[in-house]
Amino acid sequence: MMIDITALQTFRAQLEDEKRILLELEESGKAAVAPVELDQASVGRLSRMDAMQGQAMAQASHRRREARLRHITAALRRMETGDYGRCLECDEPIAEGRLRFDPSVVLCVRCAEHLVSPGH
Repeated sequence: MMIDITALQTFRAQLEDEKRILLELEESGKAAVAPVELDQASVGRLSRMDAMQGQAMAQASHRRREARLRHITAALRRMETGDYGRCLECDEPIAEGRLRFDPSVVLCVRCAEHLVSPGH
């Protein structure tokens, strides 16, 4: 089963929109991941601890955005090569409903379930 061109265009638009938003968030979040100032005279101990916690949360968000951007870029690349919508594990088509939920998904339901619970 091939994905029809309208669905493919919709998925591409969704991925490109999400990529644009993530890149904008990355740009605006650069200051949040900057090193925390160590000067105790200018920043109190509790304020510094709060800043360090905020920095750690910003770094975790940055890592999640980077991972998501890699998934989106890979999906867009698969669209260009004609491999989009096929499971990377078994090469069977991925259900269109699954792609509607997440256009960057790389596994069919069966392979994704097997990955989660390999004993079945």
